[in-house]
Amino acid sequence: MTSEPRTYPAGVSCWIDTEQPDPEAAAEFYGSLFGWTFENAMPPDAPGVYLIAQLDGHDVAAIGSAEPEGVAVWNTYFAVDDVDAVAPEVVRAGGFVVTDPVDAGPGGRMAGCRDSEGAEFRLWQARRRLGAQVVNVPGAWNFSNLRTGDIPAAKSFYERLFGWRYLDLGETVEAMIAVDGYGRHLADTVDPEIYERQAGAPEGFADVIGAVQSTVGAEQPHWQVVISVADRDAAATRAEALGASILSTDDTPWSSLATLEDPQGATLTLSQYRDAR
Repeated sequence: MTSEPRTYPAGVSCWIDTEQPDPEAAAEFYGSLFGWTFENAMPPDAPGVYLIAQLDGHDVAAIGSAEPEGVAVWNTYFAVDDVDAVAPEVVRAGGFVVTDPVDAGPGGRMAGCRDSEGAEFRLWQARRRLGAQVVNVPGAWNFSNLRTGDIPAAKSFYERLFGWRYLDLGETVEAMIAVDGYGRHLADTVDPEIYERQAGAPEGFADVIGAVQSTVGAEQPHWQVVISVADRDAAATRAEALGASILSTDDTPWSSLATLEDPQGATLTLSQYRDAR
């Protein structure tokens, strides 16, 4: 890995944050769970806070104040070169713009959107804040996965909006999301050994940014944030001790997972990497 800033090409998921009714309590929970420290990016006279979470001094996520009567939720942002140009494309692709493009201080410009199946996401045009600077290590963001009730329709929406392609996962409509050229971008910037490290992975895996998965039961479409942990069971036990509820656990050939609801009601998934080779 290099020490240069991590940047994100258009169409790549680049940032996560959570809106919380009590952001200070959320910071205590996530700081205790993941070892995050926080800096408030908002002016002292602002009505709310936006706490930048850092791991070993590097930006990894944020905790913001929820709107009055708002609920706790995790958000995923996707990099774009021009928010004002892309926002109308969301509508043309069959989605909705729920928050018009607006400057987010000196950090960048954003818009809130909803896809054709109802999953909310955000567009991010980076200025000072380029996105998560550490990923895929314990305590940092791993992926955001789209959970949706109509996978073919969701695939079509994002393919039209971002030009995504999809890597099949065998005999299922679920798929990995790939952004053409992302692996090469990583190899040329912060991860020069990515292709050597992934020599045994499927063709195109270096371009993967997440997955499209089916919702279950009454689950509503959403982007599910996944955080890496060193030990799924230990992290889940710690989360419960801090007031979270474990909703489910699962084991795949590559990961041990636990989905939890934090003390204020936002859901996210813990993922322990397992080398299946």
